[in-house]
Amino acid sequence: MHIIYTVTIILAALAATVLLFERVAPLAAARLGMALERRRAGLRRRDGALPGFSMPYLEGGSGEVLVLVHGFAGDKDNFTRIARFLTPRYRVLIPDLPGFGEAGRAPQAGYAIADQVERLRVFLDRHAPGRVHLGGNSMGGYIAAQFAACHPERVASVWLLDAAGTAAAQSSAVLEAYRDSGAMPLLVPTERDFARLLAYSAHRKFFLPYSVRTALARRAAADFALHTEIMRQVVASPLLEQQYHGLRTPALIVWGEQDRILHPSGAATLAALFGEHRVILMPGIGHLPMLEAPRRSAVDYFEFRRRLAQAAAVDGGEPETVDAADAADVLTASR
Repeated sequence: MHIIYTVTIILAALAATVLLFERVAPLAAARLGMALERRRAGLRRRDGALPGFSMPYLEGGSGEVLVLVHGFAGDKDNFTRIARFLTPRYRVLIPDLPGFGEAGRAPQAGYAIADQVERLRVFLDRHAPGRVHLGGNSMGGYIAAQFAACHPERVASVWLLDAAGTAAAQSSAVLEAYRDSGAMPLLVPTERDFARLLAYSAHRKFFLPYSVRTALARRAAADFALHTEIMRQVVASPLLEQQYHGLRTPALIVWGEQDRILHPSGAATLAALFGEHRVILMPGIGHLPMLEAPRRSAVDYFEFRRRLAQAAAVDGGEPETVDAADAADVLTASR
């Protein structure tokens, strides 16, 4: 009994120390916390650069390349939690887009979707030449879809999670209000407004330590002027359906049914653009499936890749060896 009491006291003291560290040095605590989560996911931070921009990225795993592109107001760590399911099978690359995360900022640069597509091309030429599987959330999905349309020879498949870039997706109440007033939850004028961004982005709450929330809120507020300009350029970019049709890249189109940022009806427009596609609507999930339901999102992606492998086998190709048992093994090992 004495041993149990002593252990309890020690654990309580450790917890109190961690909480105090978070409050006293939130930025340092956030860096440590993210480093630990990246390690759990099998990811390492690497330095990258493009002309005029630093562009750090996360990398982990081996096998076929899967590149994941974050959305507006996000960063590479938006995919860290789901990456722990992915790195046992794929070589995962997750860059910070210029203007976001730890990447460089240049207020006078162009940040339209076409500009970011070209930067992604240069990034891939340097770090993942050849064909890749490409995924993206929100603005990142817009970029991924347009990249696949512009460079179909480079993209084996696309994974579009609540993707922007269609009139239907951008018919949400949030985007309509933005067009009327210029204000929206993804633009954070002060640190305290970051809570509103989280409330609008996720329907199912996910754990975010105080230190990480504080670090992200400070960065978002510091980026308010730049992000206001980037948002203007993104919304002014030509919509996907205005530029492309009959896209042949296989597409997994995922949407949280409770998404308040982009309207779920955008899934139908994307399905009409991509001839070979699968649509998954996720009840009880908002704008960030990879954070709100990382395990379930990973299972859906494994199934999508399994079907691609089967189709390649029928066509006489050399498919990757993905099956339901493999997916289950990965998820079990990651628990």
